[in-house]
Amino acid sequence: MKKLVSISVFLLLALSWKASGQIITSKEEAVEKGLYSYSEVPGSLDITSGGSGSQSSETEEKSKKKRKRRSKKNESVNIPATEPVSVTKTEIKLDENDYGFVSDFTIDNYTQIQIVNNAMDFEGVRYRTGGTTKDGMDCSGLVFTTFKIFDISLPRSSYEQAKVGEEIKISEVKPGDLLFFKTNRRKKAINHVGLVISVENGEVQFIHSTLSLGVTISSMSEEYYTKSFAQANRILN
Repeated sequence: MKKLVSISVFLLLALSWKASGQIITSKEEAVEKGLYSYSEVPGSLDITSGGSGSQSSETEEKSKKKRKRRSKKNESVNIPATEPVSVTKTEIKLDENDYGFVSDFTIDNYTQIQIVNNAMDFEGVRYRTGGTTKDGMDCSGLVFTTFKIFDISLPRSSYEQAKVGEEIKISEVKPGDLLFFKTNRRKKAINHVGLVISVENGEVQFIHSTLSLGVTISSMSEEYYTKSFAQANRILN
Protein backbone atom coordinates (compact mmCIF):
# COMPACT_ATOMS: atom_id res chain seq x y z
CA MET A 1 0.00 0.00 0.00
CA LYS A 2 2.85 2.37 0.90
CA LYS A 3 4.51 1.63 -2.44
CA LEU A 4 1.27 2.39 -4.33
CA VAL A 5 0.90 5.74 -2.60
CA SER A 6 4.54 6.54 -3.29
CA ILE A 7 4.20 5.65 -6.99
CA SER A 8 0.99 7.68 -7.31
CA VAL A 9 2.58 10.73 -5.87
CA PHE A 10 5.64 10.26 -8.02
CA LEU A 11 3.45 10.06 -11.20
CA LEU A 12 1.59 13.22 -10.21
CA LEU A 13 4.84 15.06 -9.77
CA ALA A 14 6.18 13.76 -13.06
CA LEU A 15 3.08 14.93 -14.96
CA SER A 16 3.20 18.31 -13.29
CA TRP A 17 6.82 18.88 -14.18
CA LYS A 18 6.32 17.54 -17.71
CA ALA A 19 3.67 20.16 -18.27
CA SER A 20 6.16 22.82 -17.40
CA GLY A 21 8.83 21.43 -19.74
CA GLN A 22 10.73 19.40 -17.16
CA ILE A 23 10.82 15.62 -16.85
CA ILE A 24 11.51 13.73 -13.64
CA THR A 25 12.70 10.19 -14.39
CA SER A 26 13.09 8.78 -10.90
CA LYS A 27 12.22 9.21 -7.24
CA GLU A 28 15.90 9.83 -6.53
CA GLU A 29 15.91 12.73 -9.01
CA ALA A 30 12.86 14.24 -7.39
CA VAL A 31 14.52 14.02 -3.99
CA GLU A 32 17.72 15.49 -5.40
CA LYS A 33 15.83 18.46 -6.84
CA GLY A 34 14.10 18.98 -3.48
CA LEU A 35 10.63 18.20 -4.79
CA TYR A 36 9.97 15.03 -2.89
CA SER A 37 10.99 13.43 0.37
CA TYR A 38 9.88 10.23 2.04
CA SER A 39 9.61 10.22 5.81
CA GLU A 40 10.67 7.23 7.91
CA VAL A 41 7.48 7.61 9.92
CA PRO A 42 5.07 4.86 8.67
CA GLY A 43 2.21 6.16 6.57
CA SER A 44 3.50 9.73 6.19
CA LEU A 45 4.55 11.41 2.97
CA ASP A 46 6.18 14.80 2.70
CA ILE A 47 5.83 16.67 -0.58
CA THR A 48 7.69 19.98 -0.79
CA SER A 49 7.80 22.70 -3.37
CA GLY A 50 11.40 23.68 -2.74
CA GLY A 51 14.48 23.16 -0.57
CA SER A 52 16.31 19.89 0.07
CA GLY A 53 15.38 16.52 1.42
CA SER A 54 17.83 16.99 4.28
CA GLN A 55 15.96 20.09 5.40
CA SER A 56 12.70 18.11 5.54
CA SER A 57 14.43 15.44 7.59
CA GLU A 58 15.74 18.08 10.00
CA THR A 59 12.22 19.50 10.32
CA GLU A 60 10.85 16.06 11.13
CA GLU A 61 13.64 15.49 13.66
CA LYS A 62 12.80 18.81 15.38
CA SER A 63 9.14 17.78 15.54
CA LYS A 64 10.12 14.53 17.24
CA LYS A 65 12.20 16.40 19.84
CA LYS A 66 9.32 18.82 20.53
CA ARG A 67 6.92 15.91 21.08
CA LYS A 68 9.39 14.31 23.49
CA ARG A 69 9.77 17.58 25.43
CA ARG A 70 6.01 18.03 25.68
CA SER A 71 5.66 14.44 26.87
CA LYS A 72 8.30 14.91 29.58
CA LYS A 73 6.74 18.21 30.64
CA ASN A 74 3.33 16.62 31.06
CA GLU A 75 4.83 13.81 33.11
CA SER A 76 6.67 16.22 35.43
CA VAL A 77 3.49 18.06 36.47
CA ASN A 78 1.38 15.04 37.19
CA ILE A 79 0.38 16.02 40.77
CA PRO A 80 -2.93 14.80 42.24
CA ALA A 81 -5.26 17.73 42.89
CA THR A 82 -6.36 16.29 46.21
CA GLU A 83 -2.84 15.91 47.61
CA PRO A 84 -2.00 18.76 50.02
CA VAL A 85 1.13 20.82 49.43
CA SER A 86 3.50 20.87 52.37
CA VAL A 87 5.30 24.18 52.99
CA THR A 88 8.18 24.26 55.42
CA LYS A 89 8.66 27.57 57.19
CA THR A 90 12.27 28.70 57.45
CA GLU A 91 13.62 31.52 59.51
CA ILE A 92 15.07 34.36 57.45
CA LYS A 93 17.98 36.18 59.00
CA LEU A 94 18.26 39.75 57.78
CA ASP A 95 21.54 41.60 57.56
CA GLU A 96 21.42 44.95 59.31
CA ASN A 97 23.61 46.38 56.55
CA ASP A 98 20.68 46.03 54.16
CA TYR A 99 19.06 48.93 55.97
CA GLY A 100 22.12 51.18 55.94
CA PHE A 101 20.85 53.75 58.42
CA VAL A 102 19.95 51.18 61.08
CA SER A 103 22.75 50.24 63.48
CA ASP A 104 20.94 48.11 66.07
CA PHE A 105 18.64 45.79 64.12
CA THR A 106 17.34 42.81 66.09
CA ILE A 107 14.37 40.50 65.79
CA ASP A 108 12.80 42.35 68.72
CA ASN A 109 12.56 45.66 66.85
CA TYR A 110 11.54 44.21 63.48
CA THR A 111 8.25 46.16 63.33
CA GLN A 112 9.98 49.43 64.22
CA ILE A 113 12.52 48.93 61.45
CA GLN A 114 9.79 48.14 58.93
CA ILE A 115 8.02 51.34 59.94
CA VAL A 116 11.25 53.24 59.31
CA ASN A 117 11.64 51.59 55.89
CA ASN A 118 8.12 52.59 54.90
CA ALA A 119 8.65 56.15 56.06
CA MET A 120 11.82 56.32 53.96
CA ASP A 121 9.77 55.48 50.88
CA PHE A 122 8.12 58.90 51.22
CA GLU A 123 11.42 60.80 51.11
CA GLY A 124 11.19 63.57 48.51
CA VAL A 125 7.38 63.90 48.64
CA ARG A 126 6.38 67.58 48.62
CA TYR A 127 4.80 69.29 51.59
CA ARG A 128 1.03 69.69 51.66
CA THR A 129 -1.00 70.81 54.66
CA GLY A 130 -3.32 67.99 55.68
CA GLY A 131 -1.78 65.65 53.09
CA THR A 132 -1.33 61.93 53.76
CA THR A 133 -0.27 60.53 50.36
CA LYS A 134 2.63 60.68 47.94
CA ASP A 135 0.88 63.59 46.26
CA GLY A 136 1.85 65.62 49.33
CA MET A 137 1.92 65.35 53.12
CA ASP A 138 2.66 67.35 56.24
CA CYS A 139 4.73 66.17 59.24
CA SER A 140 1.93 64.48 61.17
CA GLY A 141 0.51 63.11 57.91
CA LEU A 142 3.79 61.30 57.28
CA VAL A 143 3.72 59.70 60.75
CA PHE A 144 -0.01 58.95 60.58
CA THR A 145 0.26 57.25 57.16
CA THR A 146 3.40 55.26 57.99
CA PHE A 147 1.93 53.74 61.16
CA LYS A 148 -1.42 53.17 59.47
CA ILE A 149 0.27 50.78 57.05
CA PHE A 150 0.74 48.48 60.04
CA ASP A 151 -2.81 49.02 61.31
CA ILE A 152 -1.59 51.30 64.09
CA SER A 153 -3.99 54.22 64.39
CA LEU A 154 -2.55 57.50 65.63
CA PRO A 155 -4.24 60.90 66.02
CA ARG A 156 -3.99 63.13 62.98
CA SER A 157 -2.16 66.14 64.50
CA SER A 158 1.35 66.25 66.00
CA TYR A 159 -0.11 67.86 69.16
CA GLU A 160 -2.39 64.85 69.72
CA GLN A 161 0.24 62.32 68.63
CA ALA A 162 2.47 63.60 71.44
CA LYS A 163 -0.07 62.23 73.91
CA VAL A 164 0.27 58.67 72.64
CA GLY A 165 2.83 56.15 73.84
CA GLU A 166 5.50 56.49 76.48
CA GLU A 167 7.54 59.65 76.85
CA ILE A 168 11.27 58.89 76.98
CA LYS A 169 14.56 60.77 77.20
CA ILE A 170 16.28 61.88 74.02
CA SER A 171 19.26 59.72 75.03
CA GLU A 172 17.02 56.63 74.99
CA VAL A 173 15.50 57.01 71.51
CA LYS A 174 15.72 54.22 68.94
CA PRO A 175 14.57 53.86 65.32
CA GLY A 176 10.77 54.02 65.20
CA ASP A 177 10.41 56.51 68.10
CA LEU A 178 8.83 59.93 67.58
CA LEU A 179 10.37 63.35 68.20
CA PHE A 180 8.19 66.38 68.89
CA PHE A 181 9.06 70.03 68.47
CA LYS A 182 7.72 73.48 69.28
CA THR A 183 8.70 75.54 66.27
CA ASN A 184 6.19 78.34 66.85
CA ARG A 185 7.65 80.57 69.59
CA ARG A 186 4.43 82.49 70.02
CA LYS A 187 2.14 79.54 70.71
CA LYS A 188 4.77 77.49 72.56
CA ALA A 189 2.89 74.28 71.79
CA ILE A 190 3.92 71.12 70.01
CA ASN A 191 3.33 71.62 66.30
CA HIS A 192 5.91 69.40 64.58
CA VAL A 193 6.85 65.70 64.64
CA GLY A 194 9.57 63.51 63.16
CA LEU A 195 10.29 59.77 63.09
CA VAL A 196 13.69 58.53 64.29
CA ILE A 197 15.45 56.49 61.59
CA SER A 198 18.90 56.01 63.11
CA VAL A 199 21.01 56.56 66.19
CA GLU A 200 24.71 56.43 65.36
CA ASN A 201 27.48 57.51 67.73
CA GLY A 202 25.06 59.68 69.65
CA GLU A 203 23.68 61.40 66.54
CA VAL A 204 19.93 61.06 66.12
CA GLN A 205 18.58 61.29 62.57
CA PHE A 206 14.89 61.58 61.82
CA ILE A 207 12.59 61.86 58.83
CA HIS A 208 9.89 64.52 58.71
CA SER A 209 8.07 66.83 56.33
CA THR A 210 8.98 70.53 56.19
CA LEU A 211 7.34 73.41 54.41
CA SER A 212 10.43 74.21 52.32
CA LEU A 213 11.88 70.73 51.62
CA GLY A 214 8.95 68.34 51.88
CA VAL A 215 9.75 64.91 53.31
CA THR A 216 13.42 65.02 54.22
CA ILE A 217 15.99 63.75 56.73
CA SER A 218 17.44 65.97 59.47
CA SER A 219 19.64 65.56 62.54
CA MET A 220 19.17 66.49 66.15
CA SER A 221 22.68 67.94 66.00
CA GLU A 222 21.27 70.85 63.99
CA GLU A 223 20.85 73.88 66.24
CA TYR A 224 17.32 74.65 65.05
CA TYR A 225 15.99 71.26 66.17
CA THR A 226 18.05 71.18 69.35
CA LYS A 227 16.44 74.45 70.47
CA SER A 228 12.90 73.58 69.38
CA PHE A 229 12.89 70.00 70.70
CA ALA A 230 10.03 69.31 73.15
CA GLN A 231 9.87 65.57 73.85
CA ALA A 232 10.37 62.03 72.55
CA ASN A 233 7.75 59.27 72.59
CA ARG A 234 7.94 55.52 72.09
CA ILE A 235 4.83 54.12 70.42
CA LEU A 236 5.98 50.51 70.20
CA ASN A 237 7.86 48.74 73.00
